[in-house]
Amino acid sequence: MKKSSNGKKRGNQHDTMRKEYRFDYRRAKPNRFAAEISKGTVAVVLEPDVAAVFRSSDAVNTLLRSVIAAMPESKRQAR
Repeated sequence: MKKSSNGKKRGNQHDTMRKEYRFDYRRAKPNRFAAEISKGTVAVVLEPDVAAVFRSSDAVNTLLRSVIAAMPESKRQAR
């Protein structure tokens, strides 16, 4: 009959953070996504229930633009 375990006990080494991490900046590469982000872009995190409805940034932007268009002119001014 085979043993179901190999007898080794695993610690929680993967569940804890180290006191210090040493990063070798000589091996770092430029952010390949930085060119895609234009000036004035704002990143927003959607709640899961909202993200389930809006699958793309275009869908969110379309809705927000329609809400802005429906707002009174006095409320549309940037603050």
